[in-house]
Amino acid sequence: MTLSDADRAPERVERRSSSRSSASPDSMVATLRAIPSLTGTAPSIELGRLPADPLELFREWFYTAVGLEVPEPAAMTLSTMDDDGVPDSRTLILKDAGPRGFAFAGTASSRKGRQIAAHPTAALNLWWQPILRAVRIRGEVAPADATECEADLAARSPQARAGIEPGDWRLWWLRPARVEFWQGAVDRQHLRVVYTWEERWSLRISRGETEIRG
Repeated sequence: MTLSDADRAPERVERRSSSRSSASPDSMVATLRAIPSLTGTAPSIELGRLPADPLELFREWFYTAVGLEVPEPAAMTLSTMDDDGVPDSRTLILKDAGPRGFAFAGTASSRKGRQIAAHPTAALNLWWQPILRAVRIRGEVAPADATECEADLAARSPQARAGIEPGDWRLWWLRPARVEFWQGAVDRQHLRVVYTWEERWSLRISRGETEIRG
């Protein structure tokens, strides 16, 4: 009696799985080092014409990403803090960006909702790989009013609204205190444009370890 291909399939899968699990840590390092990085193409930027308000530059960079068809440009990482002071991160969608800051949403009963209620500060990170650009934002977080939260929930698809308890949906606004615009360079002389709020916005620009404006 001979084994069919179907009979042999589990054996092959088991052998491949065993091979992966027994791979040495050195092979992981070698694999990671072999993966190309900074493979995108950065758009030009005129440092002498930067706006005084980081929101203006964010809108410019965001619409550039949209225009160049960067996949899912509104996806971002939200980092909050738990009661032990340990950061907690997840990926969600940017809902708006305007004078009030940067908006995102979720349920108040979720882990992020509970963490924001206890520690109303957070950080956001957007990464647009094809154009070698990232934006890092941090600041205080406050919920929108009930009417705005309900309107945001109503704008979601029926599938996205399913299972959400009445009154549990929240739209939050992060009011930025620091916004960093990062543009990668193959020579590792990365450009950083950093806005910091202290009564008004101040601006620092550096390329690699060299400060251009501070």
